[in-house]
Amino acid sequence: MRCLVTPCESGRGRRTLSSPVLLGLLCTLAALLQTGSGCPSACVCNSTEVDCSGRGLVALPTLSLPPGTRTLLMPNNRLSSLPADTFANLTSLERLDLSNNFLDNLPASLFRELGNLTDLELRNNSLTALDRELFQGLSQLRRLDLSLNGLSSVPLGLLDDLQGLTWLSLATNRLHALERPAFEPLANLQFLHLGGNPWECDCNLRDFKHWMEWLLYRGGRVDAVECTLPKDLRGRDIRGVPVEMFNYCLQLEDENGSVGGSKGGSPPCSRAGGAQPSETPPVADAAPAPDCVRQRYRPVSVRRAIGTVVIAGVVCGIVCIMMVAAAAYGCIYASLMAKYQRELKKRQPLMGDGDADGDPEEKQISSVA
Repeated sequence: MRCLVTPCESGRGRRTLSSPVLLGLLCTLAALLQTGSGCPSACVCNSTEVDCSGRGLVALPTLSLPPGTRTLLMPNNRLSSLPADTFANLTSLERLDLSNNFLDNLPASLFRELGNLTDLELRNNSLTALDRELFQGLSQLRRLDLSLNGLSSVPLGLLDDLQGLTWLSLATNRLHALERPAFEPLANLQFLHLGGNPWECDCNLRDFKHWMEWLLYRGGRVDAVECTLPKDLRGRDIRGVPVEMFNYCLQLEDENGSVGGSKGGSPPCSRAGGAQPSETPPVADAAPAPDCVRQRYRPVSVRRAIGTVVIAGVVCGIVCIMMVAAAAYGCIYASLMAKYQRELKKRQPLMGDGDADGDPEEKQISSVA
């Protein structure tokens, strides 16, 4: 903002009166007005932080925030929606807290300009679904809190740009299952919170279980993932459920001739990443094909090794049972024969000499006894 000195007219001519003191005061006043106009009256601002916590706001303030803001705190308000260009001018923002509001639908381009954002808090809102492009461009994000919402799924592609994410919370939502490909881009993830969800420990959660085991193997941490269904696994942590419990999933996949757990009839993706060609020839200027379903992870070598161990154990168990049965039969037979010999020995004196002309073999047996 430029400071101007207004010329003053004297009686006979014109001359410009300028005072260094007056010029300094005008510039200082202009700077204060410019700074004050960027901070909403309902918030508290300093050089890099704007705090609007607990103000009962139903919408963002109309005044633009200071362009150098790095932290924006908006928790404990009554926000239910946000325009797509809400944070368009806050390219320096590093922390954004929108927790404890009533947000139920976020525009796909809401965070598009926040390339420097490292911490995003969306805890305790009313989110039931997220657009797959919502977090696009947030390559610097390290912490993401989506807990205490109503999410029932995590769409494929939602986390693709979050390779640097180290902390993620999806606790206390309505998640029944998760897709393994949706979490594979999180190469640097260290902490994952999934508790408080109604997990169904069936074929749809099998591949995600394998991914969790890989995360734990490389030093990551995952909290308890307790099953609610089926009944025989209720209350158990799926990380402790043996892999043999999911062997029937392979049979279902072979019988159905498709990837187990895929829904919606979408074609599976080829190795190159595109959808497999269908029998119907393509039509020019047709609508784009639906997203393909990525094939789930199948640990073939591990399954074969476990199957071999199981079969060997079953065979060894059968052989042991047969050996035990043979030993028991031998003992019973020996006991019966001993009893028979004792009875025969007791009867021998009662027979007297009348049996002297009897069979010589029988006499020999009695003498031996």
